[in-house]
Amino acid sequence: MPDRPNVALARWRGTAGAGTLRAMEHVISFTVPGLPRGKGRPRFSVQGGFARAYTDAQTRSYEAEVKACAIQAGATPIDGPVRIEVRAYFPIPKSYPKWVAAACASEQFRYVKKPDTDNLSKIKDALNGVAWADDSQVYDERVMKAYSACPRLEVTIWYERQPLRAAG
Repeated sequence: MPDRPNVALARWRGTAGAGTLRAMEHVISFTVPGLPRGKGRPRFSVQGGFARAYTDAQTRSYEAEVKACAIQAGATPIDGPVRIEVRAYFPIPKSYPKWVAAACASEQFRYVKKPDTDNLSKIKDALNGVAWADDSQVYDERVMKAYSACPRLEVTIWYERQPLRAAG
């Protein structure tokens, strides 16, 4: 009997059953090593009597790292619809008993701590101009959090090259 979550994931990925994989679909995958980081809240300051919103330094640094990994994987701006999967793997706490750590490593226990999945999915902003023109092209996304002995962020992007429209 097939494992239900894997079947559902395979369907989502478009690989389950005959004829579901799109003929023109391409894939870009890359891994960002280290502890995954969600996008921080915007910060505000007042300069010259005007309020200004800005992104904190840690978030800017992590977004630059995501960009660098995407470029190294060969990402170029895509001009059509995009699907994305983000898998965030967090370290297993050393304070956990061995049996709990083993359960975490085998994904029997889910990672349900911060950062939220919606903040993890905001790495799409870092990929603007790198993997696509604008993150509004993403029509389908999946974000998953899990424990792992090797913390990292894995990103997979599926896309179809769209024919360029003739001017006029």
